[in-house]
Parts: sequence; structure tokens; C-alpha cells
Amino acid sequence: MAFVDSTTKTRPAGWVLRAVAAGHVVAIAGQPVFAGVYLSGDYDALRLHATGADVVTSLAYLQLVVAVVVWVRLRRAWPFFATTAVAAAETVQYFAGLDGALWLHLPLGVLTVAGLVVLVAAVWRRPLTRAAIDA
Repeated sequence: MAFVDSTTKTRPAGWVLRAVAAGHVVAIAGQPVFAGVYLSGDYDALRLHATGADVVTSLAYLQLVVAVVVWVRLRRAWPFFATTAVAAAETVQYFAGLDGALWLHLPLGVLTVAGLVVLVAAVWRRPLTRAAIDA
């Protein structure tokens, strides 16, 4: 016999994931702007880009924790695995930027922003209700 949740409403853990992911995508959208301002000659923008990197990376790890809660409480594993991929890319991105490896930092930044946008769209489009289980 299978347990089927009769409600199709998103659970609180799902809403928290959506909120954190939305904040995460807003924060990461500022990073190319700060980088562009820096590359156009305003060298003080590098400090904003570095601060933004700290915020974005922190939000990635927070989103990872929330994704674990979603997996445990709602039995939805895909947000955890997708967030893990984004957080790993952002971590590599962070250290590539610190090392000045622009050959990796710039293209990985584009891929990371695109990946996070797709993840956030999926989090908002797919239902985050408790998954059915076999009893």
C-alpha cells in the first residue's frame, strides 16, 4: 500500500527552499555586474565582487542545508543533488577567483549562473510536497 499525500500544497520546507534559492539567484546576478564594473576600470568594484562572492557562497551552503531538510522531510532528493552541483561549482569558482585563474573563473561563472537559474526555475515549477512512499 502506498501513502499518497492528499494535499498538493507546498510544505513549509519547500517554501524555505524557494526563498533561499530566490535570494541566492538574486545575489549571484550581481556578480557579473560587479565584475563588469571592475573590468571597465573601477577598481573599487573588485571589493564589491569579493563581498558578493562571500554572500553567494554562503547562500549556496545555506541552500544545501535546506535541501537536506527537504530531502528528509519531503522525501525529495533532487533539490539536494542539484544544489550540491551548484555549490561545488561555486566553491571551485570562489577559489579560482582568489587565485586569479580567470581562464577558469569567467567561464565557470557563466555556467554557474545559468545552472542556478535553471535550478531556481525547477524549484518554483515542480511541486515540493511530500513524496509518496511504499508501505
